Amino acid sequence: MNRLGTATSPYLRQHADNPVHWREWSTEALAEAKERDVPILLSIGYASCHWCHVMAHESFEDETTAAQMNAEFVCVKVDREERPDLDAVYMNATVAMTGHGGWPMTCFLAPDGSPFYCGTYYPRVPRGGSPSFTQVLTAITDTWRNRRDEVDQAAKQVTEALRAQATGLPDAGGAIGAELLDHVVSAVRKDEDTAFGGFGGAPKFPPSALLAGLLRSWERTGDPETYALVERTAAAMARGGIYDQLRGGFARYSVDERWLVPHFEKMLYDNAQLLRAYAHLARRELPAEPGSGGQSLAARVAAETAAFLLDDLGTEQGGLASALDADTPVRPGEPGVEGATYVWTPAELTAELGPVEGAWAAQQLGVTTAGTFEHGTSVLTRLAEPDDPERLDRARTILRDARDKRPQPERDDKVVTAWNGIAITALAEAGAALDVPAWVAAARRCAEFLLRVHVADGRVLRASLGGAAGTSPGVLEDYAWLVTGLLALHQVTGEREWRVRAEEILDAAITHFADPDEPGSWFDTADDAETLVARPRDPIDGATPAGASALAEALLTAAALAEPANAVRYRELAERTLARGAVVLARAPRSAGQWLTVAEAAFHGPLQIAVSVPPGGDAAELLAAARASAPGGAVIIAGEPDSAPLLAERPPVGGQPAAYVCRGTVCDLPVTGAIDLTAALARH
Repeated sequence: MNRLGTATSPYLRQHADNPVHWREWSTEALAEAKERDVPILLSIGYASCHWCHVMAHESFEDETTAAQMNAEFVCVKVDREERPDLDAVYMNATVAMTGHGGWPMTCFLAPDGSPFYCGTYYPRVPRGGSPSFTQVLTAITDTWRNRRDEVDQAAKQVTEALRAQATGLPDAGGAIGAELLDHVVSAVRKDEDTAFGGFGGAPKFPPSALLAGLLRSWERTGDPETYALVERTAAAMARGGIYDQLRGGFARYSVDERWLVPHFEKMLYDNAQLLRAYAHLARRELPAEPGSGGQSLAARVAAETAAFLLDDLGTEQGGLASALDADTPVRPGEPGVEGATYVWTPAELTAELGPVEGAWAAQQLGVTTAGTFEHGTSVLTRLAEPDDPERLDRARTILRDARDKRPQPERDDKVVTAWNGIAITALAEAGAALDVPAWVAAARRCAEFLLRVHVADGRVLRASLGGAAGTSPGVLEDYAWLVTGLLALHQVTGEREWRVRAEEILDAAITHFADPDEPGSWFDTADDAETLVARPRDPIDGATPAGASALAEALLTAAALAEPANAVRYRELAERTLARGAVVLARAPRSAGQWLTVAEAAFHGPLQIAVSVPPGGDAAELLAAARASAPGGAVIIAGEPDSAPLLAERPPVGGQPAAYVCRGTVCDLPVTGAIDLTAALARH
């Protein structure tokens, strides 16, 4: 029988009506495979994955295929977002066997969990040189029954390779210096697509963490070419079809090199990281667009992306949902249609706006008769700003209202700790820097929800659904980003409780994820988590930062904010972690965006600005100057004397709020005026 009906993952529930006897990953499933002496068929995907839906419709909903699966395998479904540990292990196996990876991932395992054959999507009928799914099933069963020695040998070899890959990074020794940081930026700049922005060719993914790191590099060096690279990429993405020109928010990637046609799924983790990057760009005073009324492109995109997070992904309990699907269900019982919610024809614009305004809007938004997508439809773009932005805004409002009446993509309501932690960080930082208190309030609600539901007995859980926590334990990134988000709230609000809870969670991460034999090296799963064929630890920054690089930021920030005894310990661990991350920075610069972001902050000290406020005083002017001028990664805190470790023995001056600026352990004299503070920050 199918056992997915009570799963906490929306993705698993999508398969609860399949005739396949799916079950979740468990020791019972492995035991059943051993008892029946059959392989495990492990299928890994996620709710907003287009090809996952295609394979489900073609094969998993088919009675004949399901009967073969049920008779010859123990069938296990896994949501990669809920179990990133399983996804990491078996993705490494898939890449090792096939040279590439992706989802849906289809792996065949021995009953002990060791993989012996892996692939991704298999069609219902042979196509493009790929065998059909049923042909694969038949071949696997034949090999299992008649050539078991080959299965055992393959499983042994793959398992040994996975365990070898799980060794820690070497310690590069010493602090990260300007030479290495400059090498990273130089290498990245050589890979830029100067014609269309970003890096590499199709498909093209938003380089979210890398943009943040490059901005911090520019703040250190003042190099105009680095800034120009960030500006080109940010503008190209924001003007292209990968960005939702009506409701804000970015799709997961562009299928072409021009950022024109997106793969339409919209992920929380992408948009949270991009909000952080665009808000950082906005506060560093990117020149305003012509005719924009003084608002920069970055500021507009930051505001619209924040609105997308809160309006489209916000849950009733205060968390943020994981994603919107790539496909839109148009007809009941039929597969969803990719992009159906988002694309337009000239006739549809005319129907909503009238002939004159429709023709004008089509020109402004890149809607052509031939179409830029499928079946004569076009993805909206905004390749240039109009002479009349108010006219375009009126058209966008009408089109947005009309689009809201169309069938909508399904939403994965699962709340993932790590991605919500990134969003808390981004909303708190952006809200403070761009003076939008509602974003800070949303970050607070989200943090309160995570602490209430996702933290139990000092440990972090991975996800929840409908306000009920799931059973999957948190992985390293969950701990790291929750800590960073709480510390961002502590800085913005000055409230002590956020820091206290952050340190409790950080201490738990240190206890359970550290490699005791290699200081500064971290596993992605806890020491008391389920034992898999290999204990994963991936130091490479991908669509989301590596757990280790995320923890490096948490440690570095905590070191600047904690009481002295803890601060020393956190700082030492941050330095040891970055010493290992130096290997990634040196050898894989484009896959080290978060490492670069943290390393630049560490090189700055990180810079610390403590604003001491007399009782009843107002530090708004000093705080605004600090948030506008301080480099990314700077630690900013305000409050009465001795209300936080950074404010210990730092009194106001002459009864006025005073800002203390320190780099590492070296501090300037306090300043009381915004102009003087801005000048002090410019010297650093």
